Amino acid sequence: MKYYTYDTSTIISRKLSDFSGNFLFSSAVLLELMASADDEKRRKYYEQLFHDYWQDNSLIVPTEEDWLMASKVLFWLDQGRRRNAKGLAPRLKPGASQRMAMDALIAASAKHWDVTLITENWDDFKAIQRYCKVTLVKASDFFGS
Repeated sequence: MKYYTYDTSTIISRKLSDFSGNFLFSSAVLLELMASADDEKRRKYYEQLFHDYWQDNSLIVPTEEDWLMASKVLFWLDQGRRRNAKGLAPRLKPGASQRMAMDALIAASAKHWDVTLITENWDDFKAIQRYCKVTLVKASDFFGS
């Protein structure tokens, strides 16, 4: 059976009931969801999801190798930006490096678990995919909307 995971933007733009039974939840995505929760009730909801998915072994938790791959991807992306800017690292938008770090970790752990990553954030994940050969699908193609 083929398994899927979704990046944070896909989770936010959909309802959990839209996700198939062969869905694995990324703990990195849950971190982002909990950190940005509107209130304590929502944060506790995500925390319960963490425990539920952990219990049934459908929670993707990055390994030390996933962290290492994510750090290499970030290095290589930065080197590419420097090359394109003739040696000067262009300024990133506030929060961009943190979001890219989480995306690299999500991609590395999805590759490690051999699951397809469904994303609304196509451009960033395509950039990551150059260095981490994770299988990607656009959310609009996957859900048909």
